[in-house]
Amino acid sequence: MQFDKEQIKKFNSLETPFYYYNLDLLNKTLEELNKESSKRNYKIHYALKANSNDRILKIISGAGLGADCVSGNEITKAVSAGFKNGEIVFAGVGKSDKEIRTALVNNIACFNVESVQELEVINSIASAQNKIAPLAIRINPNVDANTHHYITTGLEENKFGINTWELPAIIEKLSSLKNINLIGIHFHIGSQITDLNIFKGLCLRVNEIQKWFDERNFQFKSINAGGGLGINYEDPDAELIPDFRSYFDVFHKFLEVRPDQEIHFEIGRAIIGQCGSLISRVLYIKEGMSTNFAILDAGMTELIRPALYQSYHKIENLSNFGFQISDFGFRKYDVVGPICESSDTFGKSILLPETIRGNLIAIRSTGAYGEEMASGYNLREKAKSHFSDKI
Repeated sequence: MQFDKEQIKKFNSLETPFYYYNLDLLNKTLEELNKESSKRNYKIHYALKANSNDRILKIISGAGLGADCVSGNEITKAVSAGFKNGEIVFAGVGKSDKEIRTALVNNIACFNVESVQELEVINSIASAQNKIAPLAIRINPNVDANTHHYITTGLEENKFGINTWELPAIIEKLSSLKNINLIGIHFHIGSQITDLNIFKGLCLRVNEIQKWFDERNFQFKSINAGGGLGINYEDPDAELIPDFRSYFDVFHKFLEVRPDQEIHFEIGRAIIGQCGSLISRVLYIKEGMSTNFAILDAGMTELIRPALYQSYHKIENLSNFGFQISDFGFRKYDVVGPICESSDTFGKSILLPETIRGNLIAIRSTGAYGEEMASGYNLREKAKSHFSDKI
């Protein structure tokens, strides 16, 4: 277990639910990431959509990472958090005119463009600002990430990116657009990918696509391979820091890089996912005909992933910390929240020490897409955040 008795004692004095962030783990994760990426001179952009907590962003920008943004407000936040303007990239299938203007005013590093029409819009807005917009074409490589279909982004059936059969039209269009500068190609095939062979498949596909551009005299300053590296939700303590070395080794081995070409990555969940937990308290134990319910004061408003993706998060009873099965009776519980939706369930048939009203519960691996996706549904108050150095 990641927590010790002193931490749990302090948790008991705090109002639940709350998000807890282990900053020591975050700093160790960033140190490992920088160590492994620097071996290949890879450029890393943190995906703000994973977690945009102000304190988290300050730490990550302070570690020297760039930013991967998917909205104008994320760009503004990245700049205010200390990320360098020239290391901010902007993706998104539906960038508004206002967001494009925001990006241009902030002189970001690159737009990741996802349609032919978007090229025209960016060119027009850049012309009005008398600027040249740097951009990469986000290409849909039709590589299956073998992950949940809601977070698969690299297939032709997905809304993201430009399909390879559209590339001739892109090349033809570029010759008439004077206020854009094509500097690279961009890919992102999905999230929570734990099979590294999938990234090998991406590399081989990128090689084919880059060769196609070479044959038409297009050379790129950069290749952005996106992100998607997953974390261990089932047993977080066994792998608190992802295997960045093996991840980058795949790209070093299989991606054909041109001389002086920069390789970029957009990593979010793998940086912050294991650093956060959602701490909640049991409100009621309800015995049913076929199951027992542990009803928490946290719900899908604090963590929507199980309801949205049917995702698994490890659930621990902190009040019975240190007990073994022989010390305490274990029972199975459906761990649920208080929201007026049947989907407000964190896990079914979860084996826990016998659990009673008032017990503290930790839902692990919530650093990514926990606080960030929180809502005020049922007029719920937003849960507070607490950090390991100030609790």
